[in-house]
Amino acid sequence: MSGGWLRRTAILLLMGLVTALPAYADGPGPEFKHLTDETFTSPDGQVRVEQYWMERDNDVLHQFWIFDPKHHGFLLNRGEGADLAGYRAGFRFSSDSRWLVRMQKLGAGYQTLLLYRRDGYRFSPATAKPLGDMAWDYFFSQPVSRKIHRKSRDRRSLNHKQVNLLEGMDDNYAWTGKRWPDSRYIVLSLSFDSQGERKPLPWIDGRRCVFDTKTGQFSIPSDFAGHNAKAVQFPDRRRR
Repeated sequence: MSGGWLRRTAILLLMGLVTALPAYADGPGPEFKHLTDETFTSPDGQVRVEQYWMERDNDVLHQFWIFDPKHHGFLLNRGEGADLAGYRAGFRFSSDSRWLVRMQKLGAGYQTLLLYRRDGYRFSPATAKPLGDMAWDYFFSQPVSRKIHRKSRDRRSLNHKQVNLLEGMDDNYAWTGKRWPDSRYIVLSLSFDSQGERKPLPWIDGRRCVFDTKTGQFSIPSDFAGHNAKAVQFPDRRRR
C-alpha cells in the first residue's frame, strides 16, 4: 500500500473533494451517488455507515459517512489517499458498538482491514496504520516467515495479499468456545498466493491471528496452531 494511508496533501488536493469539507456536514455533495444497499447500522442503533461514490477523471472515488441519530454526517475516510478510496468497503461493528472494522478492497484479489474507535458519535482511526498492515508486520516477525519474503528476488510483491475479518465479531466469536471479554478481540486471517510466478513462492491460505484492542498487540491462541500449520505452504521446487 504505497504512500501510507493518512496522506493529507497532494492526492486530496488533486481530487479537490475532501479537504474542503468541515468535520461535520449534512453529507456528501450532489455529485455523489448513494449505494443504498451498502448501509451498516451499529448494534445500539445510534450510528450508521453509508457509502457514496462518484466518477472522476476516469476513476471512482468513494466516501464513507457516519450519521448520528440527528442525521448529522461525519466523513470517515477523511485524508486518505486514492489507493483506499477507489472501492466500496464492508463494515462490521463490535457487539458493544465501540469498534468499527472496515474491510477495504484494494484491487482484484487484494484487501486490507482498518480499525476505528468510537468517541460519542464519531469514529477515528484506532491504529497508526491500517490494521491489515500491522497484521502482516506481525506475521513477518514470526519464525514461520523466515523462508518468505515480502518481495521476490525480482522485486515483485506478493500476489493477492488479503487480510480478512473472520466471522463472529458480532457475538464475540462464540464459535471459538472461549469466554473472551466483550468486544476486546478481533480475529483476522491472512492470505497471499504466488500465481504467475515462474518459480513459485510459498503461499498462505487463511493463517489466523488475534488483535487485542486493549493492548494493541497481536497473538495466536493455541487453538489456532493446528489450522495455522496447514495454512502456510512451501512448494516443492525439485519437481520443476
